[in-house]
Amino acid sequence: MWNETKTAASVVDRAVGKQTGVWQESPLVGVDALLKKHQASATAAFRLSERPFLQLVNVRGDTRDAAFVQAVEQVLGCKPPETPNTIARGNGYDMLWLGPDEWLVRSAMTHDATRTAPLQAALGTAFAGVFASAVDIGSGYTVLEISGTRTREVLSRGCPLDLHPKLFGEGQCAQSHYFKASITLVPTGADSFDIVVRRSFADYFVKIMLDAAEPLMS
Repeated sequence: MWNETKTAASVVDRAVGKQTGVWQESPLVGVDALLKKHQASATAAFRLSERPFLQLVNVRGDTRDAAFVQAVEQVLGCKPPETPNTIARGNGYDMLWLGPDEWLVRSAMTHDATRTAPLQAALGTAFAGVFASAVDIGSGYTVLEISGTRTREVLSRGCPLDLHPKLFGEGQCAQSHYFKASITLVPTGADSFDIVVRRSFADYFVKIMLDAAEPLMS
């Protein structure tokens, strides 16, 4: 299946005390055929794909607390961004501003299923004794990548943000919606974006975006 990963690692099933295989499955497995069809005919105008199994951690804390800032920098290699809707980049992680005391941390690389939430664990350890939290949300979301010369037009069909590149470009992020799906939108280039979308909306999101893109694909 598309974007489906099995690993040879094992974990202990506490209920029966036996070992069972670790299993990761993309939220988009249900639209496998649709995505393959799209990618086979994608043009320079628009292309959609998934960046599966990235680590995603919701972080809460107070940037006025030096211990919190130091703990974040120790793990991520960057300080929490304080300017609204901006991104800080660290050693393999992006930290997206969501609110005055809330951030989304995203790994640059795919999560290894043989390790249990390593980013959340590292942050949790660093936050010991600090009034802060780190919650792994990777299983509840996925990250999509869209690119092409007409990408902003495709987005504008269902997203109310002003997407002009002079107003919304690299180094920024925003929470919004695409039709009825809540999203976090991250410009990654002149004509490319990453989109963080909730797992329960993933199938809907792909179908509605490809439908919106179809008239613009040529």
